Amino acid sequence: MIKHNEDTRVKIPSILHLTRLGYEYLSLRDATWDLDTNIFTDVFKKSITKINHDLKEDAINRLYDDISHLLDYEDFGKAFYEKLTEQSGVKLIDFENFHNNTFNVVTELTYKNGDDEFRPDIILLINGMPLVFIEVKKPNNQDGVLAERKRINTRFSNKKFRKFVNITQLMVFSNNMEYDDDLSEPIEGAFYATPSHTPKFNYFREEEKLNLAKLLNDLDEDTENFILKDNNLESIKKQNEFLTNKDPSTPTNRLSTSLFCKDRLAFVLKYAIAYVKVSGGVEKHIMRYPQIFATKAIEKKLSEGITKGIIWHTQGSGKTALAFYNIKHLTDYFQK
Repeated sequence: MIKHNEDTRVKIPSILHLTRLGYEYLSLRDATWDLDTNIFTDVFKKSITKINHDLKEDAINRLYDDISHLLDYEDFGKAFYEKLTEQSGVKLIDFENFHNNTFNVVTELTYKNGDDEFRPDIILLINGMPLVFIEVKKPNNQDGVLAERKRINTRFSNKKFRKFVNITQLMVFSNNMEYDDDLSEPIEGAFYATPSHTPKFNYFREEEKLNLAKLLNDLDEDTENFILKDNNLESIKKQNEFLTNKDPSTPTNRLSTSLFCKDRLAFVLKYAIAYVKVSGGVEKHIMRYPQIFATKAIEKKLSEGITKGIIWHTQGSGKTALAFYNIKHLTDYFQK
């Protein structure tokens, strides 16, 4: 008898969905990575060479040393983020041709420093750098949800994890349930955040009609078989629950499509993250979903030749922050 848990109900179906979005699955059995940063060095060097027109090996090694140094700053990754999104000089990500980057998904990668460690369920790599992680819980597991949030807060206050916190740009937390708007504390659904002292997990409600036929590749059976075998879960392949949870309409898969389809992820990384000065240092913020779609609406109207307009948002939705985010976005738009 098969025992269903978050792996069979959420994690593996989510990984398969991400492969349909264009993320190649890497088995940790065959991969090599730097335990100090969790950057997959072989993938990194090959990708950086590709997007920087055959950059020499000694220059790539110096670049890697610089990155490792930046990740050790006590700034929630501000210096690294500026390097990550920089488009002059040597690029870490090709934003002009985002599909030219290398996209991978791995599972259960250990984040370790001394005796302290944690293992996110799913990690997304861009050019070998672990920029995103996803934590999943099985549905109707209220205690597990609250305990996981507490663990995340504890990890991010642990200075031993500084490099891992600084390299992470986006986190998703999901128990694969629909939002319950009647709850005073949101503990059901799929939420997203960026690292901070106390990460704030945000709702996401898709406001565009996404073309799934265009965004999603067909699920490759050989890939599915390999992933199931690599995770010792071949026995679930024909189970009804597993088949149901592979559907693109599940809460976790919907959020993955909204945030991690490549064009949307490029927008989030480049424009949806900001550092705010506070007493004692900086905080890292990320756009709420209404701010994301307001920004896209501004661009759409500009492209139609409309140069004046009003953003109508509810009180407390972050209109001032929206204006701040759009300084960078509109600067790039008009420079084009």
